[in-house]
Amino acid sequence: MKIDLTVIEQGGPMMWLLLGLSIVGFVLFTERLFYLHKGHISSSSFVDGITNLIRKRRLVEALTVCEESPGPIPNVIKAALLSHDQPRARLVEAVQTAAMVEIPYLQRRIGTLAVIARVAPLIGLLGTLLAIMNTFLKLNVDGPYANSADYAGFLGQALITSIFGIAIAIMGQLGHHFLHGRFRALVHDIEWVGHDMIQMLSRLDKEPAPLESKNGPSDLDPPVSFQGNPES
Repeated sequence: MKIDLTVIEQGGPMMWLLLGLSIVGFVLFTERLFYLHKGHISSSSFVDGITNLIRKRRLVEALTVCEESPGPIPNVIKAALLSHDQPRARLVEAVQTAAMVEIPYLQRRIGTLAVIARVAPLIGLLGTLLAIMNTFLKLNVDGPYANSADYAGFLGQALITSIFGIAIAIMGQLGHHFLHGRFRALVHDIEWVGHDMIQMLSRLDKEPAPLESKNGPSDLDPPVSFQGNPES
């Protein structure tokens, strides 16, 4: 398949820069879209499963599930599980620290789309001004013998760069707005999950352990302690 670069060539040197910006913006949008989608998908069912394990005091199993499930929400739950036997203030601090570590990874490179959306029209305008400048320079050289048909290329270059710059800005702003919405939704999920984990684990030690005999915990609910655990 042959790609027609006639429009790019007619737009002048600034069009190649705009083409590069559009490719970078598309790659960034696609990468962030899949990353945020992977972090958001099945979060409700995952949290429900972890909640059931915690209510059954199967914390080791819940911790294993979090370690085998990469993502911001599993990492926050893992931090809460590792600090479940600490005072509430330490538990809250552990959850907040984990959330603060995850949020920059979610937000990474989203702002670059906004930068591209702001810069693209300026580059298009620069291409337009260069084309107009070349038009006047040629008019100055040709003088009264100037033919309007000779300046059609310069005028076309002036219009093409502005159009492409504005088009890239529109797509960049839409992409940034969409990704920022996905980011805010994930942050809300992290805050909600962190709050629920703090409340649940804070009440865990105050509630009687199920199926516990005089000889110790039953086989159905093994003892849970992260002290001395290499994974902690």
